[in-house]
Amino acid sequence: MGTLLSVNVGLPREVPWQGRTVHTGAWKEPVSGSRMVRRLNVDGDGQGDLAGHGGEIRAVLVYQAESYRYWREQLGREDLDFGSFGENFTVDGLPDDEVCIGDRYRIGEAEFEVTQPRVTCYRVGMRLGEPTMAALLVAHHRPGFYLRVLTEGHVRAGDEITLTRRGPGELSVADTDALLYLPGRDPAKLRTALDIPALSPGWQQSFRELAAAGQPEEQPGWPGFRPLRVAGIVRESADISSVRLDTPDGTPLPQARPGQFLSVRLTAGEAAHEVRSYSLSSAHPASATGGYRISVKHEPHGRVSGYIHTGLRAGDLVDVAAPRGTFVLEEGTGPVVLASAGIGATPVLAMLHRLAATRDPRPLWWLHTAHDRAHHAFAAETRALLDRLPDAHEHIYYTAESPRPGEHHVSRGRPTAASLAALGVPSDADAYLCGPTAFMDDLGNMLRDHGLRPERIHTERFSALAALNPGVTATAAVRPHQPPGPPGTGPLVTFARSGITTPWSPAHGSLLDLAEACDVPTRWSCRTGVCHTCVTPLVTGDVLYTTPPLELPAPGTVLVCCSTPAAETVLDL
Repeated sequence: MGTLLSVNVGLPREVPWQGRTVHTGAWKEPVSGSRMVRRLNVDGDGQGDLAGHGGEIRAVLVYQAESYRYWREQLGREDLDFGSFGENFTVDGLPDDEVCIGDRYRIGEAEFEVTQPRVTCYRVGMRLGEPTMAALLVAHHRPGFYLRVLTEGHVRAGDEITLTRRGPGELSVADTDALLYLPGRDPAKLRTALDIPALSPGWQQSFRELAAAGQPEEQPGWPGFRPLRVAGIVRESADISSVRLDTPDGTPLPQARPGQFLSVRLTAGEAAHEVRSYSLSSAHPASATGGYRISVKHEPHGRVSGYIHTGLRAGDLVDVAAPRGTFVLEEGTGPVVLASAGIGATPVLAMLHRLAATRDPRPLWWLHTAHDRAHHAFAAETRALLDRLPDAHEHIYYTAESPRPGEHHVSRGRPTAASLAALGVPSDADAYLCGPTAFMDDLGNMLRDHGLRPERIHTERFSALAALNPGVTATAAVRPHQPPGPPGTGPLVTFARSGITTPWSPAHGSLLDLAEACDVPTRWSCRTGVCHTCVTPLVTGDVLYTTPPLELPAPGTVLVCCSTPAAETVLDL
């Protein structure tokens, strides 16, 4: 069946890369004699990023000598020695288009099971000095694969590899890899993949999402920005004001889904041309004129929120992008929890409007945290909406004020596990959370401990998402800023969540490189247009792909790792 040609190990090391330090175990070297293979590792081996490599499901990485011969010819390289692809076992035979997920093999004293193809990761390119290597492995159908250790034991170079059981479904490693990363997926193969118990949980989840995706939902609205008129401004609390927006000529606006947001670009004042995103705070139509309503907190040093509170007037025009966002109220019949803190009430308030408009019979829990009554926006509005629902429950938490006599629905402090249990929040509810990150993290953990499944806990974050830079050694967080060096002369690029607008310079290889130069938090893994970890909503603009992705992202989104701006561009980043 095959032969084990080399056993390769290496402990994680700190490797300098593009001005950063990467903790990686990609550097492997052949060893002589026998090595014990244990449940999590080959003796003497280690991985730097256990979120993507290593562990019980990915204990041993396999790559083929035939693929080495292939890449030596393709890349014109004679320096590719065994271990160069980060594999633990270099083998003769076992090609990716013949080995199947769930296959079991005996090598020496040990027995193994195939669990998934190699993870597409930038570190293989870093190790080989070929930045596009992650994409090449997928495009050329030569990823290699991971093994789970079923029986521990010693192995050595020269051991025969014997197939002991064929995997159910007989779905090859190459087909599995293409199913995740390449277009033109076969629905039958997706179903087959989901029926293979040995397939790693992460890949199973990805395939479940692909199987459920169907056609992307079309976003209502218009391309780019269009001018909308300020129809009115209402003070909601000590630091929150609502702005109603409609069309200058009175034509109807497309309906938004409850929970979506608008990206707004001011046209006057010192914050002109800056872009910020604000949730719609009521279900459309928000007023008799059928316009939108956003609600904005006046941040102490916020130039845009400051102008909205002090300089914006009824009749002014602002540029607005169409409603967008995936934090939306889903259809259903089960219980619903709408939980918020401070200005985080806005998207869940829009959801409450929608439920009240239809007198939805679902049991509802409305939980809100505010500093005190003076900072409790929408109190009367939410009370009126809750009164229209047949099975609504409300609880308010004031962090700096005590309840008044008779206010049984008010507590001093913040939500706790005990208070959630006392309120009777059901464990089969769908929960929608919005507020400061710490609030959502704490409440989300409490709801999970209370019995809610993680996929039923939905959160909305207005600030940039937490960075996901696998293997990169953490450094102190830096507030986003203009990039160093001379300003560019190209089209403006705006990172809307981070509040940065800067002209493009070809000194940056990609939009991802520009974001990193501005210390905008970024999320990526392959950096070559394969894994789609960096996919980012495109508010407006157009991009060019310097490295064509193996599969284009959904309309209205871009892969920032391999694209540059072709025109003024606003990214939800």
